[in-house]
Amino acid sequence: MKENELIFGTRAVIEAIAAGKEIDKILVRRDLQSELARELFTIVKDTNIHVQRVPKERLDRITRKNHQGIIAFMAAVAYQHLDDIVPFLFEEGKTPLIVLLDGITDVRNFGAIARTCECGGIDAIVIPAHNSVSVTADAVKTSAGALMNIPVCKESSIIDAVRYLKNCGYKIIAATEKAKNIYTSADMTVPAAIILGGEDTGISADILKICDELVMIPIFGKIASLNVSVAASIMIYEAIRQRKIMVND
Repeated sequence: MKENELIFGTRAVIEAIAAGKEIDKILVRRDLQSELARELFTIVKDTNIHVQRVPKERLDRITRKNHQGIIAFMAAVAYQHLDDIVPFLFEEGKTPLIVLLDGITDVRNFGAIARTCECGGIDAIVIPAHNSVSVTADAVKTSAGALMNIPVCKESSIIDAVRYLKNCGYKIIAATEKAKNIYTSADMTVPAAIILGGEDTGISADILKICDELVMIPIFGKIASLNVSVAASIMIYEAIRQRKIMVND
């Protein structure tokens, strides 16, 4: 992490948020209890900025500068809002295809998924504000720059994003090994959102309950599952295949 991607000190972080800077996350010294810190927590409460309490030693490892117990990480790109993008896509006359990531924390997987999304013409990627990867400089590099060219929406929760998309007429398709139907059986020619979960936890049960369709990618070898970025590629290009057939017909 380069120091020009960080903001040090409570007042500096408060001013950055007030100025509309894209803050990805904030690390706060575990025992910090100042009045200024409480002001920061009040401001952050109404945002999607992730705040994490950490030992002083972790902050000291990040920088030797006087951080005053607070370090903010700048986002590499400006996040967008799903409720701004969705109406715009329909106004353009598109049949939208959006990818949602639930619980994916590995930056290399995120970068690989973003690269496939950009190559496949996906309209947006949605990530949650907490317990998730984010658009850091490392993620942009891993994506071969794709994250600079595709909208990324950072929402308070994936389940709320799913509910919003369902209300907007999107078909919600979850790729999960818990499914019985093969992925090619899902109709992806309609406005759709594909959900992928972390390799260790998968898609949360609460989200699976409200999806329109659960599909699986068959496994014929001894390993139980595919890498999530590979699964994303298969799902995305199946949607492209179906849509190309529909256009050609």
